[in-house]
Amino acid sequence: MGLLRKRSHCPGICRVSNITGIENGSKILYTVESFKQPRTLYTCDLEYGHTSVWAKDAVPFKQEKYVTQQVWYSSRDGSRIPMFLVHAKHIKPDKNNPVLLYGYGGFGISLTPYFSPITALWIEQGGIYAVPNIRGGGEFGEKWHKAGILENKQNSIDDFTAAAEWLIDNNYTRPQKLAIQGESNGGLLVGAALTQRPDLFQAVLCEYPDLDIIGYPRFALNPAGMFEYGNASDKNAFSYILKYSPYQNVRQGEKYPAVLLVSGDSDTRVPPLQARKMTARLQYATASGNPVLLLYDTKAGHSAGRALGEIIHDLSLKMTFLFWQIGSYEQIR
Repeated sequence: MGLLRKRSHCPGICRVSNITGIENGSKILYTVESFKQPRTLYTCDLEYGHTSVWAKDAVPFKQEKYVTQQVWYSSRDGSRIPMFLVHAKHIKPDKNNPVLLYGYGGFGISLTPYFSPITALWIEQGGIYAVPNIRGGGEFGEKWHKAGILENKQNSIDDFTAAAEWLIDNNYTRPQKLAIQGESNGGLLVGAALTQRPDLFQAVLCEYPDLDIIGYPRFALNPAGMFEYGNASDKNAFSYILKYSPYQNVRQGEKYPAVLLVSGDSDTRVPPLQARKMTARLQYATASGNPVLLLYDTKAGHSAGRALGEIIHDLSLKMTFLFWQIGSYEQIR
């Protein structure tokens, strides 16, 4: 592993995965990717120490123009939370930067560096992409996971909103230039952040979301989710779920950010009715004049079932929504 660390060609902060031995143990294959480097498969000769590229994703992206850094901030209860920031090298804190804050915080899933088209497009346009490793994830083991589930679920939300506050307080952006994004459990996260702190954000991209956790026991698509959220049929669980469940916490007359909810009929993991009724609830309640929209697919769902052209089309709509609401760096200069 020492040899691998020296010769893995890691572009700074990155992820090394899929380590596999070949040819009687004399060589290994491994994958390296980061927020700015597409997935690259390397081969390493353990006997001679030679490392070379085996294959890589062909993406026309000039990664040398960008930088990834990790910062730490304090959450509401004082817990220290790490966060990745990805942006062009010339970007400086000045309150005018468009920032896309992405979060998940659940099911013990770790958000390590990864390459995505949305990240690449966002930072190419001069934006900052931010990913906090909030509680509920698995970045620091099972204790970190349990600190953000069940009666502790509010910790995840606090960690996420504290990330937004840190970005604003440290002059990276301002609420009018801050967007948040989350999918599935991350949709619950941004839905809760939206209802608890609507003043912090200009735009919300809420994809395939769990939003009615009080009604969750009736939906039956993903019973395992109750190990994370709790069962609202139980009196004790009902009391803490009611405090954060996004649908039940929409307030009439509140000035909510612009919201794009995404779902589809064939979602077999997260009941799409939640996105539909949350759209209607927010449209009726908001007093901001900001749009509340639903991007809905009658044939696809949570993670599959769409042709490449449809995936690209949906990505273009999502990015158009974000650029429409908070603009790109080039648009605001």
